[in-house]
Amino acid sequence: MNPVKTIYLVDDDQDDRFFIKEAIQGADTNLQIVEVENGLDLLELIQSKKTPQASLILLDMNMPKMNGLETVSAIRTFPALSGIPVIMISTSSNAALIATAYEAGVSSFLTKPSTFEEFNMLAKEIIVNFLD
Repeated sequence: MNPVKTIYLVDDDQDDRFFIKEAIQGADTNLQIVEVENGLDLLELIQSKKTPQASLILLDMNMPKMNGLETVSAIRTFPALSGIPVIMISTSSNAALIATAYEAGVSSFLTKPSTFEEFNMLAKEIIVNFLD
């Protein structure tokens, strides 16, 4: 049996967190998901070392306190976190925003789903490409 992997799910929208979490846990029950509402809280949580090491960070673009771009830039300054895949999820598909996200250090940029079926497809894609 594989050890449990931990995904940090960072999104200020409680409904989006719920749907993403449900879809991921439906696709793979051997994953622990830690929910966080914004980038600043994520950095504080990771630095506290009170939670497991992340296997993956799913990061919303638009959040209060610290947006996704600011958060991924901060994550990439920590040597211990530099190898962790960070996937940015956004409702925007603006090419300039996507390019900026990759420059900031995201591993992938995905458009946020609008149906539960799309959330399920997204979860499977994430698991296959980043956790297997």
